[in-house]
Amino acid sequence: MSELSSETAATDTTAQSEVPADQGTVPRSGVPIWRVGKPDTFLAADVATAREAVLSIAEAQDIGRHLGARSEGVRCVTHVFESHKPGYRGWVWFATLTRISRGKASTVNEVGLLPTDDSVLAPPWVPWSERVRPEDQEADEAQALSSSATGEEATAESPGDVVEPEDAESSEPN
Repeated sequence: MSELSSETAATDTTAQSEVPADQGTVPRSGVPIWRVGKPDTFLAADVATAREAVLSIAEAQDIGRHLGARSEGVRCVTHVFESHKPGYRGWVWFATLTRISRGKASTVNEVGLLPTDDSVLAPPWVPWSERVRPEDQEADEAQALSSSATGEEATAESPGDVVEPEDAESSEPN
């Protein structure tokens, strides 16, 4: 495991101390806090293009309010919107925008739906050998035994399979 260098740790604390505590923004559960740097001002302000991009894959009633914009790197910003889609409680819509150097037109890179910490997700996968309970195995064994017993009776009762013993005298060579 690697440790942060003292220079990185000092930069990280300065970035935290520069944010005024009285901004009125409370960290919302499930929405991650990003520390990539300040987002591109033009792209961060282009919420309309991001919403329009999300509308290309979702219904208008499924898209909630704008939650924020995060910097993905130089001239690349991801906008996040609440999801009101049934069955996707806690998920967020996202649209990633970019622009060329000195350009004033946003380009949509990617849109989609992402889970957050509040999302309802499937339970972790469990291997079959750990999912099977002893009573499940007992029921399968009992069923196998009963089917094999009924199969033997059916075999003995079928007229084509019955073998009659031959006379001991007729089977001896003369």
